[in-house]
Amino acid sequence: MITNIYNYPELIRKDKDIGRFYIDSNENLVPSVTTVLSRTSKKSDSIKEWRNRVGEEEADRITKQSTDIGSMVHEALENYLYGKDWENFSDDNDGMMAKKITQKFIEVGLNSISEVWGLEVGLILDGLYAGTADCIGKINGISTIIDFKTARRIKKREWIEDYFLQCCAYANAHNVMFGTQINQATILMVDRDLIFREFTVNPKEFDHLTKLWKRRLIEFHKKFNNDIS
Repeated sequence: MITNIYNYPELIRKDKDIGRFYIDSNENLVPSVTTVLSRTSKKSDSIKEWRNRVGEEEADRITKQSTDIGSMVHEALENYLYGKDWENFSDDNDGMMAKKITQKFIEVGLNSISEVWGLEVGLILDGLYAGTADCIGKINGISTIIDFKTARRIKKREWIEDYFLQCCAYANAHNVMFGTQINQATILMVDRDLIFREFTVNPKEFDHLTKLWKRRLIEFHKKFNNDIS
């Protein structure tokens, strides 16, 4: 399934107070896609409200648990798609949950993937942004940016616009770097009840979301330009 069509770059990461950055080919720092989205998100107030409601300690616990499970699942899926041993989970409840979620992905979530060009793919646009895409390849024969997401509960489509913006950013970077014409993005999601959902952005939606992404990128650079160097 893995076909190494493109020579993807290794990204050099540098963390700053305002988020994650990478070094472009001109030795300049560019923000990660996730940093741009988090720093221009309108959801920050609701996150603060949630943390205040549950308490900082519980919020930190929930966030760490979600991060740990998500990291184990991503690593397992990468190993599975490379044909390697993927059952390397921690010996605790989080590890057991990560294994069950991975199994669900393997059983039903990966069936639509017909080709994989790369996993954990580094993408960069000089002077603009960079990031790492979970998977790039084809869904049912169509060139697609593919993102694997775990969730405590399956999210509604209207709640995950930033996931779509992230994929559109990666697609546009890939198109510039390699002359491709990717205009489809697919989010594959499994929650802790082992419910699977596939969310796909079609070409018409892709164009609209690309415009939204560009607005967020411009907003970020205007707001934080003095903090980047």
